[in-house]
Amino acid sequence: MICAMQDHQLKFIELALARRALRFGQFTLKSGRESPYFFNAGLFSDGEAIAVLGRCYAAAISASGLGFDMLFGPAYKGIALAASTAAALFDHHGRNVPYAFNRKEAKTHGEGGNLIGAPLAGRVLVIDDVVTAGTAVRESLELIRAAGAQPVGCVFALDRQERGRGELSATQEIEREQGLKCLSVLTLVDLIAALSRPGGPAVSAEELAALKAYRQRYGVA
Repeated sequence: MICAMQDHQLKFIELALARRALRFGQFTLKSGRESPYFFNAGLFSDGEAIAVLGRCYAAAISASGLGFDMLFGPAYKGIALAASTAAALFDHHGRNVPYAFNRKEAKTHGEGGNLIGAPLAGRVLVIDDVVTAGTAVRESLELIRAAGAQPVGCVFALDRQERGRGELSATQEIEREQGLKCLSVLTLVDLIAALSRPGGPAVSAEELAALKAYRQRYGVA
């Protein structure tokens, strides 16, 4: 049974369509698969978009009930996501949490190092846009643990819910290998449900059928 769509999920879909961060057509992925949709969080590139996106992340995190002490945003896209989500958690959920992010290359002058923001401590929630192979996430987890902190979960904008190298999706592999909880603002199942609703975001019958077929072919339970 598919649960009712949450308000933040519908807002996220509307925003992604309006900014063309979510598009339908034919796209070749890094995996070589031909996908009927493509998501590019880099197109959330103005003040309104990043503010709404931060609120969507904050709502998904708060609804999960997952306990955490701070946010970590992997460079580069995760930097803006961590900052906007921290602001939204304070403005809309009454919670003031610190955040940190990393540099791609360590700084050799000034304060040095490759970490910026609050010191990594306690239970850390990693925030990023999407997960494919999970390489960037694993690098973040190594940084967090090396600093003596404890990663407790990851939150993404979109979980494609498709098989990776084996029968598990990238998020399922992370959960199993790392013992973490993976959250998402939206999953592919959620997206299909929203697009199937009467009066929901408008897509063609062909686009919706292609999404369902892709899910049927590559999706995980």
